Amino acid sequence: MTVKIVTDSTSDIPAPLAAELGIRVIPLYVHFGNEVYRDGIDLSTDDFYKRLVVSKRLPTTSTVSPSDFAQVCDALARETDEILAIMISSKLSATYEVSCQGRDLMKAKDCRVEVIDSQLICLALGLIVIAAAKEAQRGSGLDQVIAAANDVRSRLHVRMAFDTLEYVRRGGRIGAAQALLGNLLHFKPILTLKDGVPIPVTRERTRAKAIDHLLQFAKSVPNMEDLALASTTTPEDVEQLMDDLASTFPRERIYVSTIGSVMGTHLGPGAIGVAVVEKKPE
Repeated sequence: MTVKIVTDSTSDIPAPLAAELGIRVIPLYVHFGNEVYRDGIDLSTDDFYKRLVVSKRLPTTSTVSPSDFAQVCDALARETDEILAIMISSKLSATYEVSCQGRDLMKAKDCRVEVIDSQLICLALGLIVIAAAKEAQRGSGLDQVIAAANDVRSRLHVRMAFDTLEYVRRGGRIGAAQALLGNLLHFKPILTLKDGVPIPVTRERTRAKAIDHLLQFAKSVPNMEDLALASTTTPEDVEQLMDDLASTFPRERIYVSTIGSVMGTHLGPGAIGVAVVEKKPE
């Protein structure tokens, strides 16, 4: 039986690709007051960001319940006896913990379910989920699929550029990046992820320089194996980055997505990120 792969909607894997690779995506939730929307299902990204910009109160987000996770896995257990769930960083969301709780509630006790804390977000998370799904499609067993996911994670590099860290601050997920606050809002901060939390790398005076930083960062990674680009509200910047990287990495192999409503709540308009998987050394 083929190992089934589960992730949450913050992975931002485009729906057609998730369907092609057999990835089951569990939606998290965004709340505008009393209105609750499933990430990527009930509210389009365009409509979400339009509301986010004009909303006087920052929307909130929430994860699934343990029973919801158990139901998803019990359904998959009709098709397989091995499931791997790869979730958003446990430092930024309760989703990993909830998934572990849900595993214990499953009725299909003969199905082995492993849950990985990716320590990542957005398409950086998506890249290791995609790698796991491809390994599963090759017919590998669960232990091999886990090893493949962990191997890609060990070679993954991330940078994110922001117009402002205000949304990160307001959402309470700024971590060590708080050191960049104060006058930082006049700059364009660049962050990475370390041990599952965002940390500052540098700051640029203009958005153009911030995007160029992402470009030079991607180009600096030797022998790129995979490349992903994602933004909240500026797909034109992603397009330009794809053009600028064309001589370095084939455009048709670049994974591209729009950051969904759950992560968009905390990253804000104008956020853009790049995730690169470095090839294994010869």
